[in-house]
Amino acid sequence: MELLMSSRLLAMSLSALLAATLPGFSLAAQASDVSTSLLKLHQLRLAAQKSLSDFYMYNGMEGDQRYARMINESLSEASEHLNELNEMPGEGSKALRAQLEQQWQGYQTDLNNLTSALKTQGYTDLQPVAKLAARNQQLMALSQELYSKIQQEDGHNVAALTQQSREQSLLMQAIAVDYASRSASVGATFMGGGTSRPMEELVGEFASKLANMEKSPQNTPQITQTLSGVNSKWRYIEKSLMNYNENSVPFLVNKYSDSIIEGLESVSAQYSATQH
Repeated sequence: MELLMSSRLLAMSLSALLAATLPGFSLAAQASDVSTSLLKLHQLRLAAQKSLSDFYMYNGMEGDQRYARMINESLSEASEHLNELNEMPGEGSKALRAQLEQQWQGYQTDLNNLTSALKTQGYTDLQPVAKLAARNQQLMALSQELYSKIQQEDGHNVAALTQQSREQSLLMQAIAVDYASRSASVGATFMGGGTSRPMEELVGEFASKLANMEKSPQNTPQITQTLSGVNSKWRYIEKSLMNYNENSVPFLVNKYSDSIIEGLESVSAQYSATQH
């Protein structure tokens, strides 16, 4: 009888324990899903921006097939991240995601058509390029709106330092797009980057924000080391960016910006790990 009572008490205790912990597990899993969606959305934005930069490089480097491959890689990466988005937390985010998918399909088609035209005839008309750049801007704005809406509907905000490093990655990619558009044949007539702000302003903002990131008291030795590497690469191209009208070095800027973004994304991941 005692054994039976003990078994019942144990079963009841286990049931109570499970009831108490399951909601916690559920909330943790939900927060993890939202965090993953926000990360994938951020990575989608980077890849979408990069695909435009790759196109300008392909245009400016007279059809160098390496950049045609990079366009395809960026498009595949962005599509993959779009497919990896988890269930949206509310009606607003669901509607925005549907719009984003539609906008992405249109952008992808336009970019593929322009890449094919460049490959077959060796040049592109200005109007379709302007349309592509405008579509890219719409895509960036829509994905930013979705990024904010997910946080609003779920009540989950990206930690400040993680967000800061993600924004810095996007700023570096915007600078790379802008520089590549100026260096390509379209640049002189149409500024097709993700922004209409002067290059000097963008460069100043990046340098200032990078300096602030390096001073953060939350930086671990590993983060400090990664940021130091980012800083060295940034200093290497900073003058070229400021003097974009003199000696154009698109290949160098493109290569180093990729490496800088890689470093910043590593810092972002490290911040995420330390803030949870």
